Amino acid sequence: QVQLAESGGRLVQAGGSLRLSCAASGRTISEFVMGWFRQPPGKEREFVATISIWSGGATRYADSVRGRFTISRDNAKNTVYLQMNTLKPEDTAVYYCAARDSVSLLIGTSDYDYWGQGTQVTVSS
Repeated sequence: QVQLAESGGRLVQAGGSLRLSCAASGRTISEFVMGWFRQPPGKEREFVATISIWSGGATRYADSVRGRFTISRDNAKNTVYLQMNTLKPEDTAVYYCAARDSVSLLIGTSDYDYWGQGTQVTVSS
């Protein structure tokens, strides 16, 4: 079992930046592919970014965030990050961290076994 706890969400103006953190406990995340998802108000949860098990390893992004968001991980700290730049009002959502014991990059919500409780990001125009 692994427990995930997101932090860093808050209200920010359009064009601003935020860094979300996902701290894991229970197991080392070095064995897990990690992902970030988000759920905008009234919409389904959607893929944002994923990173392979190695720090500095392969990544994949949703088209809507590519070039603005960066996923990274520090296995020594058992933490995954999501750096979000040039934020837009449409980035407003609850952001979730997810983990799966796998070596493949995963983009589906059903692909992941472990989820955090989420952190709210609100971008004002």
